[in-house]
Amino acid sequence: MKHITRSLFARTALTLALAFIVFQAAAFWVVTRTLIVPVAERSADDLAGLIVLSAQTWVELPPETRAAFERELARRHGLRLTTIDVGATADAPRFAFRKQIEAALSRRVGDAVELRGVPESAAVWLDIPVGGHALRVGFFPDRYAVKLPLAAIAVVVLGTLLSLLTALFLVRRLTVPLARAAQAASQVGAGELPDPLPETGPAELAELARRFNIMAAEVRELLDNRTTLLAGISHDLRTPMTRLQLNLEMLRDAPSPARIDRAVADLADMNKLITGYLELARTTKPEMKVRFDLAMLLDELAADAGLPWPGSAQCEIEAGRLAVRQIVANLIQNAQRYGGDMPVELALECTDSQARVVVRDAGEGIPDDQLEKVFRPFYRLETSRSQETGGTGLGLAIVRQLAEANGWKVTLRNRATGGLEAALEIRR
Repeated sequence: MKHITRSLFARTALTLALAFIVFQAAAFWVVTRTLIVPVAERSADDLAGLIVLSAQTWVELPPETRAAFERELARRHGLRLTTIDVGATADAPRFAFRKQIEAALSRRVGDAVELRGVPESAAVWLDIPVGGHALRVGFFPDRYAVKLPLAAIAVVVLGTLLSLLTALFLVRRLTVPLARAAQAASQVGAGELPDPLPETGPAELAELARRFNIMAAEVRELLDNRTTLLAGISHDLRTPMTRLQLNLEMLRDAPSPARIDRAVADLADMNKLITGYLELARTTKPEMKVRFDLAMLLDELAADAGLPWPGSAQCEIEAGRLAVRQIVANLIQNAQRYGGDMPVELALECTDSQARVVVRDAGEGIPDDQLEKVFRPFYRLETSRSQETGGTGLGLAIVRQLAEANGWKVTLRNRATGGLEAALEIRR
């Protein structure tokens, strides 16, 4: 029970219900004080005036015409006038607005009036001393008492009920998607990939569901990359470690500088692999932005890679400088590795809205159906797993993750003249 009352649906529903109840109570009080009570007081005053006027008229009439007047008064207005004791000794039955009628009669008569009743009779009676006569006046409350506006009350109650049901329906439409998202979030936290949330309903909830589905897919991809990373580490380190162990064992029997050189080379390969893994693991966080000239950075990269670079006009951007440097350096290394003996071309396209760094090679290119696959960690078109011919398979994965973490875009496309064009797009 405590868990239910702590839910968003229960708390919102209770809040709305309380608000509607308070509102309807206030509305009923206002209607009663400004409409029902004034109408009841006016009606009671009219009835008191009719009774007093009828009594005065009865006294002034000749005795022989009083009976006819009494019959006419009973027929037209439901009032009874008599000097006979009708035995009205009991308290009058309770009815709506009795106090208002008694107060109006007391004001008209000039003395306190108390309504009395006759056992087993619906009429109420009062005594009016007028003209030396003790008149007894009777009337039926059902005819003269102001009735409660049952229709208005029914409308208020029905409106309250419909408003409350509508509010509960709307609250449920809001809370059910949120509860579904909370359950899916717990599944993501447990390393599972939940079913996609339905991207329906109000625009805000649909957008929330869409963002959550994207986030869940990214988390799942991150977990897959972590698993792949661990598998790649165990796989790629095994070969140089085996060679290193073999060389060390052989050095026991026949020390040789060549074997030592091979062991050092194996250690260098292992260090290179570990460096690549660490770079991939660090690409999930964006780098702090600084303002720098992209053209000058390309000058440095071209000089380090030995590329023919004619230079470019100044192109200042605000971005993570180290991330840009690493992405372009990886694209250049990739182009030099797979571009054959043909020179690699570096270009910079700078506009008011974006800066675009382009690296082109004249190699064999990449099959169109694998242009996206090569961005996966450890995915290589060359399947020998050789470091000399295929690399570690992490270069383009690092490029893609760095670009996405910083909000940039990296694309690959095959050139019509042969070779591959890689482009990094950065918004200015």
